[in-house]
This record gives sequence, structure tokens and C-alpha cells, in this order.
Amino acid sequence: MLRLPFILLAMLASACDGRIYVRDGVTDGDTFYLAERALTDDDPVLQSWVTYSLARSTCQLQVGGENPARVSTYGCEFSARSLLVDSWSEKRPPEGDAYLDALARVRDEGFLDEYVVHYFARREWQIPAEVDSDAFDTWRRQQLRGHRPVTRIIGSWNYADPARTIAGDEY
Repeated sequence: MLRLPFILLAMLASACDGRIYVRDGVTDGDTFYLAERALTDDDPVLQSWVTYSLARSTCQLQVGGENPARVSTYGCEFSARSLLVDSWSEKRPPEGDAYLDALARVRDEGFLDEYVVHYFARREWQIPAEVDSDAFDTWRRQQLRGHRPVTRIIGSWNYADPARTIAGDEY
């Protein structure tokens, strides 16, 4: 499902010159470049976060706007977290990962919507009416004591260089 965006972003990653632009603490740009390590390291934790990064950046590009790097919607965050958990569930090694295992429990209990809203919501988000914050708060206090949300972006936003073309031997 994510193979085409992955291939396209992999090609773009090879074109990245390593510069990262930051404005107000946010990496800016109109193109998402996948980190080189994502192409060579098959660590299940890393690859699950690659899935998240690709899903989120693809959604941000689809939403569009003046600066896709700054796009934040409930739909983008929810779908990226959902794919993160799916990827983790397929790849999970015996030693696990504390955060990803906790997120999988959240999803398995049916609270992924509520989790995304509770930990990542922004004022401009349109939140689905079926989000049950009260039920999640009750469950969260019992099951997620001391929990800290994590976001690991495996790549960066930058501005595409329109003069550069990607040759077939570069990826």
C-alpha cells in the first residue's frame, strides 16, 4: 500500500543535499526527504517509524497548502499512527518496544482516536464526534500511568531544488 510513496520518497531522499531549514522550530519545506538510514536499516522499530513518517508526510502533501510541512490535521495524525501500529504489529520482535507496545494496547482497546486527540490535538483540528474522551481518561489513568507520547520522524522537510533531476542510477 505504501510502496509507491516509499519509492518516490526514496528517490527524493537520494537527491537531498542534507540542508534542513527550520523556522519557528519546525522543519519547513514542500518536499519530504526520507533519511538515508531508512533505506538500509531493517530494524523493526525504525521501519515502523518510517511507515509513520511516510504516511504523515504523504497526507500533509495531499492536504497541501503554502507549506505542507506545517500541515496538522486529525486525519493525518490518526491515519499515520494507525499505520504505525499496523506496521509494528507485523514486525514486532520478541523484545518489543515500550512505546510501540503501549500504542498497540491503546489501539487494541479501541482508544486510538482518543489517544491521538488527547496527546496531539491542535485547536484547528476537526475532531470526530464519536471520540469518547471520558472513557479514555478513565482507561488511561489505569493503563498508561507515566506514559509519554513519542513522535519519531525519519526524514525531514526541505525545499525541492527545481533545477535538479533524479537520474536512474541515483537510487
